[in-house]
Amino acid sequence: MVGFVPERSFVVAVLRASSDQVEVPIINAVVRFDLDAQGRNRREMAAAYAGHVGRICASENACEVLAVIVDDRIREPGPHDGVGREVRAGAHGALIAGFARCLLDDHEIALTGAWAVGAIGKDQRWWSLPDPEMRGTLPDPAVSMVTVAHVLDGRPIHRSRADLSALVAPDPDTCAQVAAYLDEAMVAARDHYADAIRRGDPDSYHRRMLEQVLWQVANIEFGTTLAAREFAELAAALRDRVVRDSLFALAVGDHAAAAERLWSALARALSESDRADAAALLGYSAYVRGDGPLAGIAFEAALEADPAHPMAILLETALRAGMRPEQLRRLARCGLETAADLGVELC
Repeated sequence: MVGFVPERSFVVAVLRASSDQVEVPIINAVVRFDLDAQGRNRREMAAAYAGHVGRICASENACEVLAVIVDDRIREPGPHDGVGREVRAGAHGALIAGFARCLLDDHEIALTGAWAVGAIGKDQRWWSLPDPEMRGTLPDPAVSMVTVAHVLDGRPIHRSRADLSALVAPDPDTCAQVAAYLDEAMVAARDHYADAIRRGDPDSYHRRMLEQVLWQVANIEFGTTLAAREFAELAAALRDRVVRDSLFALAVGDHAAAAERLWSALARALSESDRADAAALLGYSAYVRGDGPLAGIAFEAALEADPAHPMAILLETALRAGMRPEQLRRLARCGLETAADLGVELC
């Protein structure tokens, strides 16, 4: 559910009441935190994580949460360790206890289950933190219904968060090659814009740039590898706000997967604000299809490249607040309208 195999992670499942007659709650959101957060002790981590989860619970009308510690350094307790005790697991036990206390005191949300496991994998041993006598082994996650659903949807589970981060990690060689063509691409774009202004038809420039991007989305869909010069031309096109705003519409269309591959390639090939533009588009596309982990990594990359990028700030704030993907589809609809005004149909 987090899109990759978590390691050294604190994973929280947010539950809400089912809308039908069945009284069993359903998982509404899954949130993952690093167990090795730098510069924070366990008490600070517990309070910060509880605050984050509490905000999501408030927006989702959640009734309770579950937690799982995934850490290869943790050891399964012996047969009689911890019986009758509230929580065991050393420092992790303190984290769970503090998290539960902050969540209940500050947000009136109960932690109704907590478990620990060394790793997510077939036959890995798990146990309940409140009652270590409750324990067992994991089935093979590679054949779970969730994994199969991801694969059928074209979204295979990544082996680690690092694999997911690699989708937007800068490629220094490609960045240098693209930079060599960027000034030339910007001069050409300015000349085209000046020509459109002289003709009294600025929309022709926006339309030309938008169609250029769409052409490259089509190339990506057919498996074409773009050259450095083409990446530079795309960077110039994305600097046009009208074009960039229109492209959010691709996230809800038939070519969303190809567009994501293009945004990912651009995020690896560009730098500074150009990289932020591409990463924000990737993050939005991932967000609206429910891939929160990739969205978070993309927004993180965008803000690292340009800390003042307004769209990345807005979307990252929405993600952290637990705003549901469907609430952000209005941005895609605005993109459709903007493109339609230019005479370009995006669907």
